[in-house]
Order: sequence, then structure tokens, then C-alpha cells
Amino acid sequence: MLDIKCIITIVERGKADKIVEHAKKAGASGATIMYGRGTGEHEIKRFLNINIDSSKEIIIILTETEKYKQIKEAIIKAGRIKEAGTGIIFTVPVTDLIGLHHRGEFDK
Repeated sequence: MLDIKCIITIVERGKADKIVEHAKKAGASGATIMYGRGTGEHEIKRFLNINIDSSKEIIIILTETEKYKQIKEAIIKAGRIKEAGTGIIFTVPVTDLIGLHHRGEFDK
């Protein structure tokens, strides 16, 4: 069984396609992009009367552990994640992965 990680990145709406493109160049075989809405922006607007778009894109990438560092670094660079307010990235281990056999990925 392969050791798999899930890279999750949350960025402003409209940024995900560019980030996924760079992740694929770094070794990611694909990604899932979902849409969400942050809640922290509403608190800022209420206290500071600043209008911040709360629409987010959530990028989920599954990859072998040995590839995840280069993919993560590509995401950080493409999304400028180290700059304040541009997004967040984190990884989680994956257990009991079922369903990607049709692509030949992550098989035993």
C-alpha cells in the first residue's frame, strides 16, 4: 500500500486554475476544485466596515508522500500563499482510499 497525502489549499475565487496548472507541472496527476465561503470576512466587515469577498476555491490533491513536497512548494509559489491574505495550505494523511483504481493510481 502506498503512503498517500491529501493537500488542501483554500484561495480566493478565480485563483485555483492557475495553481492546479502549476501543481500538475510539479507532479500532481489531477485535482478537485470546490467552491466555498469563508466566515472570517463577515467579522472584519462588521467591526471595520471593510468589504472583503468571502468566496473561496478549495483545491484537493491526492498524491504519494514522496511527491507531495514538490507539489506543495509549487502551490505555495503559484498562489503566493506565504503572502498575508492569499490563502492557506495544509496536508493530511489518507487512509482507506477506495475508488481511484480506474486510473491505475495508488493501486497496491
